[in-house]
Amino acid sequence: MSGDETKTVSDETRMFSFGVEENRAQKVIKNAYKAMTEKGYNPVHQLVGYLLSGDPAYVTSYLEARSMIRKVERDELLEELVRSYLERLEAKT
Repeated sequence: MSGDETKTVSDETRMFSFGVEENRAQKVIKNAYKAMTEKGYNPVHQLVGYLLSGDPAYVTSYLEARSMIRKVERDELLEELVRSYLERLEAKT
């Protein structure tokens, strides 16, 4: 699959693929993390607030983090976070 596509795996399961977007989401998350850490914010709390509410005020404008994060869909950011977490779990086993 290329780009943003949805593939039906069964009647009840859909498989999402964001292709290149994963790299962009990863870069945006890293930049937001760096910006929030440098400004003294708790990046976990701030990112969770943004992901749940969609309110960009949770993300600092420092290092253009707010404008960058708004260019990526929240579900893409969440997918990147879950993918990264599961890869790290798998690596530990």
